[in-house]
Order: sequence, then C-alpha cells, then structure tokens
Amino acid sequence: MIVKSVAMQAYQNALKTQQVAQEKVGANFKKTPEAPQGGFMDALKGNLEKVNDLQNHKSDLTTSFAAGKDTNVHELMITLQKAGLAMSMTSAVRSKIMSTYQELTKLSF
Repeated sequence: MIVKSVAMQAYQNALKTQQVAQEKVGANFKKTPEAPQGGFMDALKGNLEKVNDLQNHKSDLTTSFAAGKDTNVHELMITLQKAGLAMSMTSAVRSKIMSTYQELTKLSF
C-alpha cells in the first residue's frame, strides 16, 4: 500500500508539472500577433529614405574631406562603401520589381 501511494503521488506530481509546462507554452502561443506595421510601400519608402540619408552623409563627408575640415579617412572610406552598397542593393531591388511588373503585365486573365 505504501508503494502504491508513493507511486500515485509521484504520478500526480508529474501531471501537475506537465500541466504547468503546457500552460507556460500555451501562454506564449496564445499571444495575439502584432498588427503589421505597414505594407510593402511603407517598407520601401523607409528603406529609400535610409539610402538617401546614406548618400547625403557620404556627400557631406566627401565635401568636408575635400575642404580639409575632416581628416578621418577611415570614416570616409567606410561611409563610401556603405553608401555604394546600399545604392547597388537598391538598384537590384528596383530591377527585380520592374521585371516582376513586366511579367505580370504579360499575363492574360
């Protein structure tokens, strides 16, 4: 009888532990998803503004360096690389969007 009561108590403790774990996991999944912060156009517009800011910063640093005001060559080169990479990525995205648009216009419904 003692063995049965100990086994039963261990079984009940295991069930309680499992239920607590399931409630914790369930609480994470029951959270309502956040509403999207905007659509494709908002994301595209925000990223284009960031690329424009990088280009403006590059221009300011280049002008400052050429005028002799700033002698930090490392920052200038890093900014030039960032702006160039951002522009090439923007150009690649634009090309993909344009080719997708052209493919969509070719479709007949």
